[in-house]
Amino acid sequence: MTKQIKKDLETFTNSNNVQTYKRFFKTKAGEYAHKDVFLGIKVPDIRKIVKKYFSDLCFSHIDEFLHSPYHEYRMFALLILTYQYKSKKFNKKEEIFNFYIKNISWVNNWDLIDVTSPHIVGDYLIRKDKSILYEFARSNNLWKKRVAIISTFAFINNKNYQDTLKIADILLKDEHDLIHKAVGWAIRNVGKKDENTMIEFLNQRYKKMPRTMLRYAIEKLPEHLRQNYLKGTI
Repeated sequence: MTKQIKKDLETFTNSNNVQTYKRFFKTKAGEYAHKDVFLGIKVPDIRKIVKKYFSDLCFSHIDEFLHSPYHEYRMFALLILTYQYKSKKFNKKEEIFNFYIKNISWVNNWDLIDVTSPHIVGDYLIRKDKSILYEFARSNNLWKKRVAIISTFAFINNKNYQDTLKIADILLKDEHDLIHKAVGWAIRNVGKKDENTMIEFLNQRYKKMPRTMLRYAIEKLPEHLRQNYLKGTI
């Protein structure tokens, strides 16, 4: 079956996209996705194949794609897990969550994280112990840190903001731009649900926040308030 899936995926390969993806996902020496390999397949096309096969694949099949050097194969595997997690047919959320965490080292780019971790890790932990996210946030691994904050989007949608803000505090002085953006994005999402909670958080910390993080966090605020934060006059 995996051979047929690869054939199906390869019908969407586009060599013109490969160089674009390599630049977009920062694959040069010293960049965050150094040596990542691309086939040039667009995510909507990957989803077409996911929808065709997700109900037929077991963990061993998924494992084969997830452990691939090809970025799009890893995306395929993680989307399969996401579709299975949401499907009433499977009823194996705990197993999928455990498989995801066990293979976390293969969830190794921001797009892989952003489209899957809230729907698996975040959703599973809504009413459970969340200590693994704090462990990830305090790690030295860029991708684990991004999983930690992005997974909390599921909590935000459930009107639980405190874990997002606590993890944001842990990551407040992180040095990587991808974490600045993710944390700012998460704070902004809190503000969409509860602006007062976001404002209270920002007022105590905005002068210490990296500029990119702050800009992402305040993006949807009224212009006069945005300018006050940027000028430090709150």
